[in-house]
Amino acid sequence: MLKIDMHSHILPKEMPNWTQKFGYGKFIHLEHQQDGSADMMQGGQFFRRIQENCWDAELRIKEYQDFQTQVQVVCTIPVMFSYWAKTADALELSRFLNDHLADLVTRYPKQYIGLATIPMQDPEAAIQELERAKSIGLVGIQIGSNINDENLSEDKFFPIFEACAKLGMAVMIHPWQMMGFDSMKKYWLPWLVGMPAETSRAACSLIFGGVLERLPELRVCFSHAGGSFLPTLGRIEHGFNCRPDLVAIDNPHNPRTYLGKFWVDSITHDIDALEYILKMQGSKRVCLGSDYPFPLGDLEIGKFIEESALSPQIKEDIFSNATLEWLNLDKELFTR
Repeated sequence: MLKIDMHSHILPKEMPNWTQKFGYGKFIHLEHQQDGSADMMQGGQFFRRIQENCWDAELRIKEYQDFQTQVQVVCTIPVMFSYWAKTADALELSRFLNDHLADLVTRYPKQYIGLATIPMQDPEAAIQELERAKSIGLVGIQIGSNINDENLSEDKFFPIFEACAKLGMAVMIHPWQMMGFDSMKKYWLPWLVGMPAETSRAACSLIFGGVLERLPELRVCFSHAGGSFLPTLGRIEHGFNCRPDLVAIDNPHNPRTYLGKFWVDSITHDIDALEYILKMQGSKRVCLGSDYPFPLGDLEIGKFIEESALSPQIKEDIFSNATLEWLNLDKELFTR
């Protein structure tokens, strides 16, 4: 059975020190260590230690094949988005990262699929890089759940989504710049609490803002099983019904009517939660994802799904069919 991991992150092994080059900010650069690891440095501050599987294409293939996975969808690490940067600098960074992804896909066309990053802080530049990303072989984009604390429903971002729909570029929304980050750093709460909330923020923004209604052909996938959106949809729907004066001001359609009109990944770490999401979304809208190579991800790449009592057809939908439909790709590209 073909398995495509549609949520994984990668970086080039070698990157400029963007902070020194541009003369400001806290851009990420790598400081490689003698043991083969590398420190992600945010300006001059330590951000995270990563291992060779964050950049070594051959090592990654070996690791994910250990879990009967044949293909990975790769995109940058969200901290690289740099939406706070000057447009020209964010565009240069995006081009650098996207060229790396395009080269990877060219060299390993049956093992990797690429999602670009674009400078969302400037819609004109974002669309420019979106068009270029498509021309070099990338099939979609990864964007944050908010852009410098602005919701994705803001009018300024609509032309970007409109361009994605027109170009047939898929969109993966990944939580970042988590709400409440500075007030709840203890216990890793930004990642455990803030990220699920951020994903729900993005989903509600696109629904209540009418983006999904106006662009039914837009193919959007929300990371981490949709975060807290699906488990709290009853509350969200009730709010829509009881306070339409606050909620239904830009879109009169019940949020529940959008179930099955977007995709989510399978990263629940819990089969009961996954079965609930499958009941809401249907198996053709739930994609296998891992968040590889980071420890909060499903680094056994769907093993809990393989060991479950889900039917072979549902497993096949999760492992490949849903992702192929989201990305508008033919299965034969990876099986023949």
